[in-house]
Amino acid sequence: MNRKKVIHIIQIILIVYALIGTALYFLQEQFLFHPVSIAADSTVHFQQPYQEQFIQLDEESKFHVVQFTVPDTLNKGVVLYFHGNKTNISRYAPFAQHFTRNHYAVWMVDYPGFGKSTGKLSEAILYEQALQLYKLARIKYQPNQIIIYGKSIGTGIAAQLASVRDCKKLILETPYEGLAKLIQHYLWMYPERMIQYQLPTYEYLKKVTAPVIIFHGTNDGVIPYNSALQLKKQLKPGDEFITIENGEHNNLASYAIFQQKMDRVLIDN
Repeated sequence: MNRKKVIHIIQIILIVYALIGTALYFLQEQFLFHPVSIAADSTVHFQQPYQEQFIQLDEESKFHVVQFTVPDTLNKGVVLYFHGNKTNISRYAPFAQHFTRNHYAVWMVDYPGFGKSTGKLSEAILYEQALQLYKLARIKYQPNQIIIYGKSIGTGIAAQLASVRDCKKLILETPYEGLAKLIQHYLWMYPERMIQYQLPTYEYLKKVTAPVIIFHGTNDGVIPYNSALQLKKQLKPGDEFITIENGEHNNLASYAIFQQKMDRVLIDN
């Protein structure tokens, strides 16, 4: 192969690298988040009793909250549930039964652009939204009645909230060490500083004083098990890291060990 051909191939590689890098930088929200919006006046239908509420942050930012209620008068507290990166609350509503059957109300909030929530999406807004949901919960519940729960991309948001506000427990399902680190696991050829959403779960866990429970499957094809395993370094005595053998990213709730551990965590006073 002559020198000109080598230079030409290198030029093509550099152009492709630059094009992919540009797309990664400017379109990363489209890569990370896959919302489905619905009209604010539309009616949603779920399998269990619920109420709807909106949190108005500013003129353009209004967050939709679905509050699933307990089936009887025994209400032990509330779970603030921060869901994954797809669709809207409708995708995650079936998981509310894990908590309501144990006498915990569940409040799920949609991120901006998801469901009926409006406004611009950013890491700072996700944190502010979580804080406003917590403040709403504090009107009715004491910190020792509030469980903060994160699933998938929501684990970083949940961990950040638990690092700045008191709660009874922090539960993380399929968490990552940090979102930027997770993305770089797949796009290792690009510098981490190009990634706009950091969500450094490992940093937040250092500041969480509440008990922490982590669930992760060994066959998770979205957030590798090893990414979550890094969080064990930040756990305190008494915290739990629960490994589900062969568990994948979206099926942990189908395992008996998940249901048994979750029931035990929620029954534990």
